[in-house]
Amino acid sequence: MYYRQTTLKSPIVVSGIGLHTGQTVTLKLLPAPVDRGLVFQRTDLDDFEIEASVSSVAKVSYATTIMKKGVLIYTVEHVLSALRGCGVSNAIVAIDNLETPILDGSARLFIEAIDRAGIIVQKKPQKFLKIKKELHVQDGWKSITISPADDFSLCYDIDFSHPLIGRQHFEWVVTPESYRREIGIARTFGFLDDVEMLRHNGLIRGGSLENAIVLTRDGMLNKATLQFQDEFVRHKVLDLIGDLALVGFPILGRINAQRAGHALHTALVSKILKEHSHWELVELEKPVSKTQPNADWQAEGLTAPAPSAV
Repeated sequence: MYYRQTTLKSPIVVSGIGLHTGQTVTLKLLPAPVDRGLVFQRTDLDDFEIEASVSSVAKVSYATTIMKKGVLIYTVEHVLSALRGCGVSNAIVAIDNLETPILDGSARLFIEAIDRAGIIVQKKPQKFLKIKKELHVQDGWKSITISPADDFSLCYDIDFSHPLIGRQHFEWVVTPESYRREIGIARTFGFLDDVEMLRHNGLIRGGSLENAIVLTRDGMLNKATLQFQDEFVRHKVLDLIGDLALVGFPILGRINAQRAGHALHTALVSKILKEHSHWELVELEKPVSKTQPNADWQAEGLTAPAPSAV
């Protein structure tokens, strides 16, 4: 955990295709000053900016899409997840098209780009949104709850009537190291039976076995094996981390998600920001030990400790 704000040490570039648009896109991760937060830029539209904020959310069907003054950016959750999961406070995400690249369907290549760029600790303390009272959002049998805690932890449950998934449960205390190792490499997934319907609706035009786990009725089309037996619920956690970045601050609280998805994730973010009496912004004291991983005892501008290998 970083106790001061952070940004990237240098710019980094990744390229690929958009999952839903199928269009080629180049994405640059750029350093940003303190209090800038996570901001998207459309370089093809005179660097038009869209803040990574719940107020910018336009759609949450199969991906999280943000919009400002009619300008859209599709599928922002994976890159936001990588930035928040790795502990980056301030960064510009500059893209030259209307959707971020899907890459391999996880956040792995974004994480590798962040690690190549390096993270530096900035001078200003990091503010955390600390939950004081429980908040709950429900939609039928789907629900998500956040309750008070001194760290950021979660449990996530999913239930699909498929032999490779079924009921999966994952509990986790969030740290940059565990994010890289246990969450960021989990790939997105979909069902072969849904492909025709999704493409008819203008979605997954860039989808392939290279960027998603494609499930048949009793198995999967991909030749590669799963990275985790519960890779499906881990990817849901990856999406959750990205959607929670729309709060604007790292969170101190415990989340319990039952069969949730983008719609409930962002509904929770909206409820958090509306219920001001349920949270407060706090600064944390930096640790006494200089050996604590990722503790920001460093002088301003010093490169953060190298992460554990993924």
